[in-house]
Amino acid sequence: MATPAAAVVTLGGKGAALSPAAVYALSLGLAEPVIDPSALQRLSTRGPAPQETPASLRDLALAPLESRASAAVLLNKLLVTAGDSSALVTAATATRLAGSLDLSAALPPASRDEAAIAAASAPVAVALAAVIDCCAAPLVRVIDAVAALSCEAARGDVAAFDVPTSGDGLSAKDEADVAADVKMLLFGSKLVSGAGGTSAASFTKVPTVNGIFREAVRALHARVRIELNAPVKLGKRDAGETGEGKEEALIVLASQLARSVQAILKLSIARTRLCVGRIDDAELREKFTGGVDINDLKGMVDKVMIDSDAVSVLRGVYNHLLKFRDILAWEAAIAMAVIEMDSSIERPQAGGENEAGSSTEKPQASEEKAKGDKKSKKKKTLGKGTSAILMLLRDHVTNGKEVLSVNASQLAEWGTELSLLFDPKCARLESLVDKVKEIVESNEVRRLPKIPKGTRDFGKEQMAIRERAFSIITGVFKMHGAVALDTPVFELRETLMGKYGEDSKLIYDLADQGGELCSLRYDLTVPFARYVAMNNISSLKRYQIAKVYRRDNPSKGRYREFYQCDFDIAGVYETMEPDFEVIKVLTELLDQLDIGSYEIKLNHRKLLDGMLEICGVPPEKFRTVCSSIDKLDKQTFEQVKKELVDEKGISNETAERIGDLVKTRGPPLEVLLELRKEGSKFLGNNGSVVALNELEILFRALDKANAIGKIIFDLSLARGLDYYTGVIYEAVFKGSTQVGSIAAGGRYDNLVGMFSGKQVPAVGVSLGIERVFTIMEQQKEKNQVTQATTEVLVSIIGKDLILAAELVSELWNAGIKAEFKLTTRISNHLKYANQSGIPWMVLVGESEISSGNVKLKHMISTQEEEVGRSEFVQLLKERLRNS
Repeated sequence: MATPAAAVVTLGGKGAALSPAAVYALSLGLAEPVIDPSALQRLSTRGPAPQETPASLRDLALAPLESRASAAVLLNKLLVTAGDSSALVTAATATRLAGSLDLSAALPPASRDEAAIAAASAPVAVALAAVIDCCAAPLVRVIDAVAALSCEAARGDVAAFDVPTSGDGLSAKDEADVAADVKMLLFGSKLVSGAGGTSAASFTKVPTVNGIFREAVRALHARVRIELNAPVKLGKRDAGETGEGKEEALIVLASQLARSVQAILKLSIARTRLCVGRIDDAELREKFTGGVDINDLKGMVDKVMIDSDAVSVLRGVYNHLLKFRDILAWEAAIAMAVIEMDSSIERPQAGGENEAGSSTEKPQASEEKAKGDKKSKKKKTLGKGTSAILMLLRDHVTNGKEVLSVNASQLAEWGTELSLLFDPKCARLESLVDKVKEIVESNEVRRLPKIPKGTRDFGKEQMAIRERAFSIITGVFKMHGAVALDTPVFELRETLMGKYGEDSKLIYDLADQGGELCSLRYDLTVPFARYVAMNNISSLKRYQIAKVYRRDNPSKGRYREFYQCDFDIAGVYETMEPDFEVIKVLTELLDQLDIGSYEIKLNHRKLLDGMLEICGVPPEKFRTVCSSIDKLDKQTFEQVKKELVDEKGISNETAERIGDLVKTRGPPLEVLLELRKEGSKFLGNNGSVVALNELEILFRALDKANAIGKIIFDLSLARGLDYYTGVIYEAVFKGSTQVGSIAAGGRYDNLVGMFSGKQVPAVGVSLGIERVFTIMEQQKEKNQVTQATTEVLVSIIGKDLILAAELVSELWNAGIKAEFKLTTRISNHLKYANQSGIPWMVLVGESEISSGNVKLKHMISTQEEEVGRSEFVQLLKERLRNS
């Protein structure tokens, strides 16, 4: 724990923040509080008018540590609240608290505002939580170091810390970080090579359990920091109000911490027993194991949680943490003892002598032994990190003295000393924590970097597929007369909000860097509408291929960063004219990409709204009910019905009627005929009649264009986005690869008007290209050579860069895609050309150089011919043109 050099903690200063470490130092009397002079000037000098002590602070039996910590928290709350508002806080109360740091010194409060602040800020609970936070935070690093030492002593299997990470969000970050940190500490160890090592659950569970502890500490710390420094918003508060809400939050977080501590304690004791099992002396084994009683753990957490008031619970968690510290110290002492007693282990020495094969014996003895038994020098070494940790711990418990032997009483002393070391008031704890951090961070070069969850890298094979797909897509868009458009990757937050319904929660917000609240774009449609409105455009047919971002939960096939390929038509046209062309474009895209069988589900928003009205859904619930219906492709109707009834307040009868209608699907013209039969409920709904008339025009146009074969009229299609107003559609892949929707879109006549007030009708489609890529990659034959961009490989059988530069430049100048390679082994040239899929080679060896010719080799036919230097470029151009 770092406390100010002058052993004072300044409170109330502008920009200053009270930390849990400062609260702990003040509680122990290791530092004294000083009120910032500017804060004193803001306090009132009015005479005291004692108020009634808040009920939550009456009759509290606090230990001196608890009282001092609580007084420090309350003093800071009084100062920051006085600085943030016109709250009446008296200088007398503040100086009295600073002078004695005794909670009772501030009670009863001298003003009504002081009483309200004291009641609402829950100072005792916050103080205890701050002390817990301060004591737990350094143990995040310590528990990893102790686990690594035990792994060395018990000859554990380092494979226990091989925790894979996933870009799809299928791994826990803290768990992976713990595993990586422990592996860094063990790096270089000859004891935990994994061959025959102990693979007990007490090691394999370390990443998970220690990772959960990290999460719990981080969550508590974040809350404590807020409660320590946020001013109290008085408003209509009175002195009778309590901070029960704050107390409840702190109880929940402290309880989670206690539960994680309990899990670590069980592992710690199990690891201790594994370490003791390495000792040959049975009597000593018994004595060493007796240092910890497993019964101490039984019901420990339950006893902490059984008390109802916040102070008792938090006090129990703190005591639980102290017990945890003792047991962790005992494990560390045992691990140290086992390592010290094992003659096969090379014990580390200061000054960098702990290298493989070194010896701790005196030089003369080493020389004598070397003559008779060279093998005696080859002792097993600890990891680089664990060596440093062991030296630091050993130096602390022995004051730098050499360890000649280890007995039970000595071990007990070690356990006591290490428990004191793990207390934040020990100056050496900071050195230990810094050493662990330094070891982990200095070895970052050995740790494989990771990419954020929900993102991907793409190698050359994948990029070849992507480039081909983008070329096809761009070609289709341009064939229909669309022009390219690009928009910023982030927009003003106000531009995006309110356009996506319940999905608005998935928008990525950016930090304020210049007075504007910005967010990463969620799709390309809203930016397109903003562009049309901002530039007062009345008609535009555009395409855009770009990345979008969603703060989603990554899973297989679901990413946070991905490409969308959009085609949109904005402007006033004849009924269904742009709708027809957009759907035709979609069928052409999917046909030319040649991904296999697919279907395009189609519906009309006005028909959907008419259906909901017929079923008895109130108009204000149309959009939220649509969001539920939209889940029918992933959930059963019973699941959707439960959501409609239980969460969205739809009656059971209404939900049943919806269920009957959404089952309607089939060939467009047939379903249309069914919906327009005499007696159909849809014919009595004005919106539905308009939709059915529009759909008849659309379906007949698609039929004439031979594009209706893949269309399915499906009344369950809802598309949850708020901006759709007309036809909506979604393409679904029907092959074996499960990817879900691969394209979607619809008409959005009001979106542009939301930005400018001028209505510009629009319709568009977005191709989910990432899912299309997944299909194309899986359909690609495993051993198929990727078609290379390079057309010719200039192969110099030697190391003549000058000759290579001359030949390859002639090819480049002629517009031929070429590479060059220098190596004396012709097999390397051929292997590279084959693996890269390069169709032609220009081979130049000694015989070609002497004759002034080059050899052309066609890789597919394997035919070769020798041609003159002056004509090889023209010959290659002709053959590439004809191939």
